[in-house]
Amino acid sequence: MIRLSGRFRSALIIGGQGIRARKTRTFLSMVSLFLGVLAVVVVQVGASIAEAAQLTNLELQMGKDGTRQAYLQGTATSTRISQETLEGRTDAVVVSNLQAIVGEPNVTPVNPGGGPFDQPGGYGGTSYEMRCDQNGNCYPVAQDGTGDVSVPGAAIELTLFTLTGDIRQFRPFRPVAGDWLEFSTQPSLSPGLVLNEEAAKGFGRHRVPAEMRMNGATANPTPRIIGVVDDGNFQPTAYARADEIGNWLPEASGGGNYGPGLQIMLAPTAADAERLLQLRLAASGVPADQVRFDTIRAREQIAKDLALLRWIFLGMAGLVLLIGVAGILNVGLATVGERVEEFALRRAVGTPRSLLAGIVLAETLLTGLFTAAVAIGLSALGLTAASALFGDREPFLENLVFPWEAGVAGVIAGLVAGVLGGLIPAIRAARIPIATVMRA
Repeated sequence: MIRLSGRFRSALIIGGQGIRARKTRTFLSMVSLFLGVLAVVVVQVGASIAEAAQLTNLELQMGKDGTRQAYLQGTATSTRISQETLEGRTDAVVVSNLQAIVGEPNVTPVNPGGGPFDQPGGYGGTSYEMRCDQNGNCYPVAQDGTGDVSVPGAAIELTLFTLTGDIRQFRPFRPVAGDWLEFSTQPSLSPGLVLNEEAAKGFGRHRVPAEMRMNGATANPTPRIIGVVDDGNFQPTAYARADEIGNWLPEASGGGNYGPGLQIMLAPTAADAERLLQLRLAASGVPADQVRFDTIRAREQIAKDLALLRWIFLGMAGLVLLIGVAGILNVGLATVGERVEEFALRRAVGTPRSLLAGIVLAETLLTGLFTAAVAIGLSALGLTAASALFGDREPFLENLVFPWEAGVAGVIAGLVAGVLGGLIPAIRAARIPIATVMRA
């Protein structure tokens, strides 16, 4: 082991001296290899950024990985029990949804059905009015000639999510303007609303009275818009405290137009709350098979697609790297041809063939490592610059950290290129006969 260590150290020292003595050829080798190593590093960096971007969008819509969630029918009983069981817990949120219309009474909203404002849709020009059933579902009903006909007016329809706690621990909404809901204060009779960007677009385009209609409400409350968030939803949506909405709804109601009416989100550590909620719901008559909690695994959904794309681009980067390997191989063969007498003389004084091969390999390996260091450094600087310049426009670019996987990939690419480019020159150097020194 000591002998091998000594040969390895000698090869590194002599190889480093060879690089210093032939700076121009070393520079040319690095130039030919640089683009290949840089391509490998950039692919890894790009894959990490793409994963972060897709994961961020999935977390906005689905929730963070590891979150336990369940969907229940939004009945008064299930909503009441869920809210009572999880009241005051910071590691759990009960989310109910219903349709609400903000604006003038007895008019057709500018976005009937709660659709996006750029695609308001319509119902074939038929005169209709908005009616809501006992589950909070609002829908247009054609007029039959009796009663007043609803006309388009200053009103906006949206999906209203009522929350028992801060949902941002599970779905990290991006703040856009204003504030988020404050759950530590007493509930107000004027419900505070946090809009998503699509809903904010509608309120920015249309001036509507501050009157909110909800099915089953004792009266129409006066809402307050306190903030705007990016929740990744293309439908007009608002978020409010469940207790503030409950002031106007004698019995909790849910079950909006968009799927199950009650969603429960728990932290992975809230196993006791999950079990207690299941027991209470079962005791109230809810079938056990309808109370099923699942774990969110957003990363698994995108891992397969991202892996395929990564391998495709790594294959393309590998082709570029092979061009760099060919450049090192060409320079290495030329260098060995010029140093035939030197290697023959070393063989004459007892230098083993393995050490001669090690000297040539050490030069190419050091060249590959130097090139990898330059490529990694430039990539890290470019990533930092991109984060500083575009981080305020694209949230996933904010506070980016250079991924260690890209650095490891760059080092491996440099070493592999050094071995492949120096292997044939090293074998040729080891086979130089001692008699060559006599011809010199």
